Amino acid sequence: MLVTGGAKRIGAAIARAFAGAGWHVVIHYGTSQAQAEALAAELPSAEIVSCDLNDWEQGPAMIAALAERLDDWRLLVNCASVFDLDTAQDLEPAVFETAMRVNAGMPARIGQAFLAQARSPQGRRLIHVTDQKLHNPNPDFFSYTMSKHALASTIRMLSMARADPRDRIYGIAPGAILASHDQTEAEAEISHRMNLLHRKATPRDIAGAALFLAGGWLASGETVFVDSGQHLLAQERDVLFLARQ
Repeated sequence: MLVTGGAKRIGAAIARAFAGAGWHVVIHYGTSQAQAEALAAELPSAEIVSCDLNDWEQGPAMIAALAERLDDWRLLVNCASVFDLDTAQDLEPAVFETAMRVNAGMPARIGQAFLAQARSPQGRRLIHVTDQKLHNPNPDFFSYTMSKHALASTIRMLSMARADPRDRIYGIAPGAILASHDQTEAEAEISHRMNLLHRKATPRDIAGAALFLAGGWLASGETVFVDSGQHLLAQERDVLFLARQ
């Protein structure tokens, strides 16, 4: 399996979970080479690979190189993303362009390449990590939120277009999991309980959902929300700012 953004944070938790379940893990990183190397060294079967997901050509080239040498490549988890601030009152063009390419366009592009080139006798699994903001949007992180909506729209479309009925395309929509942007740990402790269960969702929860989906038990095209019910609320701002009020 390949996990993009696998050197740190949620991506690293996914890498550890799959390694613990006996998978060979390919850890993608952008600039976090030291963290990727350290993580790979602690896992029983792992390797690292690097490419710039903001470059339209590097992502597909990475997929082609892996598909050529991996005999049973079953899973791609698109976890890497950028999370930069702009608002519904002031879209920042540079933020928008990077978010749409890294968070939506490139995951779709390498997902297409994976489904076309990877070989697995039991069918392939493509998982996009999206966001609970799909159902609970707010005006903050405007371009980021648009990019996750765009990525989510590809799940059903790619599922409809799959050539092999054994393939599955899924989404995982997390809530607030780790401190993000300029958030302190104290603020995260408050904001991450702003959900129906008043419970912090964890990186291990996301990794567990990915392991479940890798089995292909659900119909292709489905998205699983892992957010302690946050997507069922109406929050006027991002929880990062709600924790400061």
